[in-house]
Amino acid sequence: MSFDLKSIFQPDHVRYDGIRPINIYLMRLLYVLMLLFLGKDSWTFILTHVGAWDPYEAMVWSVWAAFATLALLGLLQPVKMIPLLLLEIFYKVLWLLIVAYPLWKADKLAGSHAESMTYVFLLVIIAIVAVPWGYVFKSYVFGVTKTSAAV
Repeated sequence: MSFDLKSIFQPDHVRYDGIRPINIYLMRLLYVLMLLFLGKDSWTFILTHVGAWDPYEAMVWSVWAAFATLALLGLLQPVKMIPLLLLEIFYKVLWLLIVAYPLWKADKLAGSHAESMTYVFLLVIIAIVAVPWGYVFKSYVFGVTKTSAAV
């Protein structure tokens, strides 16, 4: 059995509803990164926390821990967990627009508390590239799937 590099850029109609394998690989990479980095930080913080929790801080860490844990499902079912990637894209782009961009425009981003998070959130471009947007629009926006198309 030989490996054809071009095949990862061709839609896989049998296993992934027409999504190119390269998108599947990139989405799985994102799920692994979520699990490793976000999961390590959030679960370590939660499991080693001592004392009473600030309710807002506990909410943030709980959301991040849940987000990272759901990435496990993304490894197993990358297409079904696309909404997790859409949430990631939406919150990061929104944060960049309402926090980082105004600071950058006012020339106050460098040296601010938001600077390091901005650099991390700019990597959202990987998620934007990885998501199979044709499938997203077909399935989530227009509601066309194999089962609904047959009805």
